[in-house]
Amino acid sequence: MNDQQSNSGAPHKDAARIEEELANPPPQKHSEPLTSEQLKNESKERAADRPILQKILSIFRKEKGTFRELVINSEPLEKRVALLVDGTLDRFEIERDSDNRMVGGIYKGRIKNLDPGLKAAFVDIGYNKNAFLHYWDMLPAAADSSVEVVRVNKKKGADQKQGAAPTVKDIPSLYPPGSEIVIQVTKGPIGTKGPRTTTNLSLPGRYLILTPFSDGCGISRKIEDPTERKRLKTLINELTIPEGMGVIVRTAGEGKKPRYFVRDLHLLLTKWKEIQRKMDTDRAPACLYQEPDIVERTVRDFLTEDIDRVLIDNEADFKRTQELVSQISSRSRGKIAYYKESIPVFERYNIERQIEQTFQRRVTLPSGGEIVIDETEALISIDVNTGSHKSRSGDEKNTIFQVNMEAAVEISRQIRLRNIGGLVIMDFIDMKERRHRNSVYDKMVELMSEDKAKTHILPISQLGIMQMTRQRQQESLSANIYTGCPYCRGRAVVKSATTMSVELQRKLSSVARRLQARKDGREYALRVHVHPSILERLRVEDSELLVRIEKTYGIKLAFRADPNYHVENFKIINAMTNEEYR
Repeated sequence: MNDQQSNSGAPHKDAARIEEELANPPPQKHSEPLTSEQLKNESKERAADRPILQKILSIFRKEKGTFRELVINSEPLEKRVALLVDGTLDRFEIERDSDNRMVGGIYKGRIKNLDPGLKAAFVDIGYNKNAFLHYWDMLPAAADSSVEVVRVNKKKGADQKQGAAPTVKDIPSLYPPGSEIVIQVTKGPIGTKGPRTTTNLSLPGRYLILTPFSDGCGISRKIEDPTERKRLKTLINELTIPEGMGVIVRTAGEGKKPRYFVRDLHLLLTKWKEIQRKMDTDRAPACLYQEPDIVERTVRDFLTEDIDRVLIDNEADFKRTQELVSQISSRSRGKIAYYKESIPVFERYNIERQIEQTFQRRVTLPSGGEIVIDETEALISIDVNTGSHKSRSGDEKNTIFQVNMEAAVEISRQIRLRNIGGLVIMDFIDMKERRHRNSVYDKMVELMSEDKAKTHILPISQLGIMQMTRQRQQESLSANIYTGCPYCRGRAVVKSATTMSVELQRKLSSVARRLQARKDGREYALRVHVHPSILERLRVEDSELLVRIEKTYGIKLAFRADPNYHVENFKIINAMTNEEYR
């Protein structure tokens, strides 16, 4: 092609280039990770800008040196909340307008059918998927090992009225199909499964959990101080709780004055009265109670945690948050700030860069090692590698131990950030010394104890594997943000050009044999539609084989390539009649 032709075809070339770029996935962003030192220094600067009263209070309370801040980014379609600990992203949540906030919601449903094999009921609660209700969750709750029962608040005369407690065998007669039932969602719909529910309702407050259908009053075993437990036991016995209901003191209630519990109980009982009113008036299926949105939930949790500052970039949410906080603690109102700068708040505090690194398969460790995270249908596997740390020092034992300890810190953070649930398998680098294995296990237990979701961790096995289960209430963050690839259908791989060439030649031979078997004396011409990468392979490396097929079966082959074709797809068509051969 000469220069004149080239210039005249420039716009066409640009259009072709744009078409080609759009046909390919966008390039991956690889932002350089920020060191914890950089993030900590920026955090110190922000901590220095706090009001003088807050700084004096933190000195008197002898608070830890960490600076904890909540950053709320409010946009039309979604709201994002990030918890920064010394500038490092420690927790991240997203809520979209389309989300139904099912977990924690209370519904009046209708039993559609009972499955004796699964020992479960399927309940219509007004969604496209019926809720799953196990028979065991339809019986009064058994004693929770994580709670110490202090007082049983039974209804007067309940012992005389009640006979033997119902069992699993009684469920079909107690709840036949078509009957109405009030249930609470404990686990949201994940994949093809519907929401998991229970009849044992609980309403969480800031310091108490109200259990309207259970009469046990207790204290969370996570509160370990004996003096504090004794004080809380006295407090529970003095609380005026309606007969037949129970309360559980949350860990956030540790050290709080009695008036906080009285106020919290009053708010919960008011909420329960409203739910009862709806239970009596609304027809099934109906939503009786829904957990508040992410901003209100964050405020509820922020008041029970040591948060130094809350930053909100939306004026309406900022005012709403201030009103909510003033109802409970006027002092905490001063911690809430409105972000007015022109730079987006998540960019200003390096949160966007940290989020980008959160969803990468490989996560680097400070020493040069790395962890590799893979989510599968059944479990999450996390592999620890020494990476570039291998050749650093001669003391191999301590090197491996150091990488594993760093990995434990990063794994616990990633599990919280990604909201990973279910069964987690961690393959640490093999450690010969028992004390090192125990130290890594102890570190993991210590780090995961800060997690709100219930976890159960087993010591490192002889194979060097640590197993953990984590309570899964909803889909992981990555499942919420990403969807299965429509091209590879979630396999993360496609067939190679060699495989496709073999399959195509096999199909061509099969079609040619069928045509030859007709013995009609006609010469057939076949047109093959393929992806350009497959055609390149056929032209360059397999051309002789295609010529051999033509000669053997007396057919003519023509190929047509289109970049819009799937790499694993091809079609064989009769050039004369347009008949497609399958």
